[in-house]
Amino acid sequence: MDKYEKIMNLAKRRGFIYPSFEIYGGAAGLYSYGPLGTLLKENVKNLWRYFYVLNEGFIEIDTPTLTPFEVLKASGHVDEFTDLKAFCKKCKKSYKAEDVKRGDKLVCPSCGGEIKETSQMNLMFSTILGEDRKAFLRPETAQGIFTDFHLLYRFVREKMPFGVAQIGKGYRNEISPRQGVIRLREFSMAEVEVFYDPKNMNMDPSNLKGELPLVVDGEVKKMDLKEAVEKGIIEHPALAYHILLAYKFMVACGIDDEKIRVRKHRKDELAHYAKECWDIESYSERFGWVECVGIADRSAYDLTAHTKASGVDLCASRRGEGRIKKKIVAKLNVLGPIFKELTGRIKEELEKMEPPAEKKEITLDVDGKKIVIPEDGYEIVEEKESVERFIPHVIEPSFGIDRIIYFILEHSYVETEKRGEKYNLLRLPAYIAPIKAGVFPLVNDDRLCKIAKEIEREMRLEGLQVFYDDTGSIGRRYARMDEIGTPFCITVDFTTLEDDTVTVRYRDTTEQERIKRKDVPSFIKNQISESLKNIFND
Repeated sequence: MDKYEKIMNLAKRRGFIYPSFEIYGGAAGLYSYGPLGTLLKENVKNLWRYFYVLNEGFIEIDTPTLTPFEVLKASGHVDEFTDLKAFCKKCKKSYKAEDVKRGDKLVCPSCGGEIKETSQMNLMFSTILGEDRKAFLRPETAQGIFTDFHLLYRFVREKMPFGVAQIGKGYRNEISPRQGVIRLREFSMAEVEVFYDPKNMNMDPSNLKGELPLVVDGEVKKMDLKEAVEKGIIEHPALAYHILLAYKFMVACGIDDEKIRVRKHRKDELAHYAKECWDIESYSERFGWVECVGIADRSAYDLTAHTKASGVDLCASRRGEGRIKKKIVAKLNVLGPIFKELTGRIKEELEKMEPPAEKKEITLDVDGKKIVIPEDGYEIVEEKESVERFIPHVIEPSFGIDRIIYFILEHSYVETEKRGEKYNLLRLPAYIAPIKAGVFPLVNDDRLCKIAKEIEREMRLEGLQVFYDDTGSIGRRYARMDEIGTPFCITVDFTTLEDDTVTVRYRDTTEQERIKRKDVPSFIKNQISESLKNIFND
């Protein structure tokens, strides 16, 4: 049994992750989160909010998963969001072509035959809104943010840069999802769209401190981010900063930093909307290097596309000196006597026009009539704009929450031996562990059980997820907590009856200390809080 099988067995047995609809044979690409998995997932999402909403000060929104056809047509997903499907005529199975390529051939993994039939398959799930309006389940959360840009820009009082965060479900009709929770058809994603003035995408150099394992020329090299920007390996400081922030989040989740690398997309693998993209990949003993986060420079692609398709201005304003602009001004004293009641309409149409390069007669179409405006009927003037309009550029860090959770489990999973028996534990960071503390009476004595249950209740009222257990030996109870990653165990013993103290046991060291019973909730909360603060202290 390899590590993946061990982890998925533990995940199913202890209530982290289950195959969905198993009593009906299951469904490829669909998994459910059990009681502990749901708690773990929420803690990971809240850690992400700690990074982006609290620490960065970004705003968070929640948009629909159902998306009208027009939105995803404008964004390019209808035409471009495809994979090449390989179909084996012999065994009638379909595969993602890149997964079955062997040299210059496509070889069927099931029957070994050569596959010669391929076709492009759009990965979106189509549906209908109401009676006949075409729509899709969203493949990303981003488009809900872009189409609300004009409202969000006003909400932040038209300040740049600003970030918009969103956590939600995405849907991709994968051709052959055969990698467990690594490739899902319904998945959770956490995305940020950070809107920048393209003339100001700089960053305080002190924010770029740190070396990251960048894949450069096919090799992993630890490289200073400032140096990577200066050498043109990373396009600009804003992109480098968000690569660094996403990397720190991965490490904070408990993913092994020795099994993380940061890889730049080749031109032939860039998404249709991306100018440049970097993946943060994590290493799995079964699957190799797997993308967990993508940090893309989407430039002005999306807002430009939606402005053009919808007719709604999705621009921002740059205040300051502005630029010199030429415009046409109608001379009413010349046009009035000639065109009489049409003069007002002619003035409107003239002033909408871009001025000609040189003064000449202008032909207008006014309410279906062709009208020639003489040279002396208008003048071209220059004025300085106090506000310049522009379409913001976007940096997008996009996180696959389910993949991250899998790697948290794989990298925190440890097998040891105690007293000749196999012993498993998950070294989960305290702030993402689903259960913060186990609460036990040393033995099944009514007096000890009563106090332990009171402590459990007090901790729950303080917002801490805890687990009371009085079954089996104390060693067995510690082992059950260690296996699900619980960082602390509180034990009530006979000394408690004498001095009102309890024992706190630490999962990773198995060391113990005694504290006052009344201090237990605050002690555990402080331990978690301090470990969280340390994320940004290095």
